[in-house]
Order: sequence, then structure tokens, then C-alpha cells
Amino acid sequence: MDQAAGGTPQDAGTPPTCYRHPDRATGVRCTRCERPVCPECMIDASVGFQCPDCVRGGSGTGHAPAASRPRTLAGGTVVADPRLLTKILVGLNAAFYLVQIAVGDRFTARFELIGQAYVPLLGSVEGVADGQWYRLLTAMFLHGSLIHIIFNMLSLWWIGGPLEQALGRARYLALYVLSGLAGSALTYLIAAPNQPSLGASGAVFGLFGATAVLLRRLRYDMRPVIALLAINLIFTFSPGFNIAWQAHVGGLVAGVVIGYGMVHAPRERRALVQYGTCALVFVITLALALVRTGQLS
Repeated sequence: MDQAAGGTPQDAGTPPTCYRHPDRATGVRCTRCERPVCPECMIDASVGFQCPDCVRGGSGTGHAPAASRPRTLAGGTVVADPRLLTKILVGLNAAFYLVQIAVGDRFTARFELIGQAYVPLLGSVEGVADGQWYRLLTAMFLHGSLIHIIFNMLSLWWIGGPLEQALGRARYLALYVLSGLAGSALTYLIAAPNQPSLGASGAVFGLFGATAVLLRRLRYDMRPVIALLAINLIFTFSPGFNIAWQAHVGGLVAGVVIGYGMVHAPRERRALVQYGTCALVFVITLALALVRTGQLS
């Protein structure tokens, strides 16, 4: 029998478990001590991955401690609470929904995504085309019903938490915001200018796309996330659900592109490739919004 690092024997034929998280099966081992490590524990190295203990112990070549600082798969800093941003995002969405309930439809009408239309509640013509560009962002934190926000927040928690651990906070936040903006921009471009839209779905679909890229990079079984994504896409394009499919598609495409740049960036040019990919997605998003504004002006 193979003996796990934590002292628990493993049956022949079963995959090894992480030495820090015995309940998590993994096929990845530290390139230095050869102990099995899960995605949360693996730290990107020049060749393969290393475990936190080997990284904290230094490289044995006289490198400064900062050179061996624990990093996530995408190069982010390993932190004590790897789900902090996900918790904050869930909290922000919940807070905005409570404000929607407390203030009423006037609040929603002022901050939801709309291209250009007369809004009776506000008594004026409103929309992104009239200079209210903030609607591309604020619409990401509004929801139309309790069921709407519950489904989005459950997806954000299930998908976002592990992704934040793998990418690190800064990269995860960039992915979330840019995916949401891309979804808003595509909705603004294609949907009728008087059709309001709101919800975190664009950002959440971006997380779906990046997760698929990450799982492929780690050579994990992609069938669960593909099945979940397929189910969501079926609902997206099914008649009668009144879903802004443009936000879902825009967020998904942005998430795949950004996710690929995050996890496949070469180590020696990691920051340049990662943030260059984010900048490219932002420029394309801005271009879509400018095109639509020109059409409606």
C-alpha cells in the first residue's frame, strides 16, 4: 500500500490525497518533496508545482525569502482568507438588493442597464447613450427578484471561491469586473435601447469560462463544469425566461479569454501577458459601447 504524507494508508488504485487536505484527491505532486498537493496548496514553480512547506523552506540556493514567497497558480499572493473577495462580492450584491427593496423601483430605474429611453418613474430620458456610463457597472449588482439573486449568488459562491484561490485576489477581481462589463457592453450593443437589463449573470458566466480554462490547464475532469454550463445556456436561450442572453454570452467569452491569459501566461512574462489580456478585453468592451453610443446619438 502507498502511505500518504499524513500517515493515512491509501488503497491501491485510488488517487492520492493532498497532504494538507486529506479529503481532496489530486494527481499533482510537489516537484521537490513529491507529496501530493491540491489546487489550493499547489504553488507555481519554474518546473511544475511546489507545496507550501517547500516554498517556505526556501530553494536551498541562497535566494532571498521574497523569492520563495508562496504564489497561486496564476502568480497571485497566497493569503490567509482565499475567499475574501467572493464574500465581499456576495455581500455587495445582497446589500444592493436590500436597497432596491427599501427604496423601490426608482432606485432600480436609476442604476439598471438601459441604452436610451424615456423612464416614466424618473420623468426623463435616461440611458448609457445619454452619458450614464455608470449603468454598465451598477447593473451588475442589481437583481430583479429574490430567486434571481439567490441563483446568481449560489453560482458566485460555488464557482468564485475556488477560482479566487487559484488566481489570487487582484486577478480574480479583474476577471469578475471585466466579464461583467463585457456582458453589459454586448447587451447595450445588441438589445433594444429601451430594454432594461440587470444582474450579476455576465460576471458569473465569466467565472464559468475561466473555470473551464483552469480545469483544462490542470487536466481535471471537465464534465461537471461543462454540464453545469450547458444547463445554464439552455435556460439562457429558452423562451419565456426573459433572460438577457447577450450578458451571458459576453461575460462567458470575456471569461474564457481572460482565464486563458491568466493561467497560460509564461512565468517570465506573466504580469505583462495577464494584464495585457485584461487591457485588450477592456478596450474591446469600450469599443462596443462607443459604437452603440454613436448609433443612438
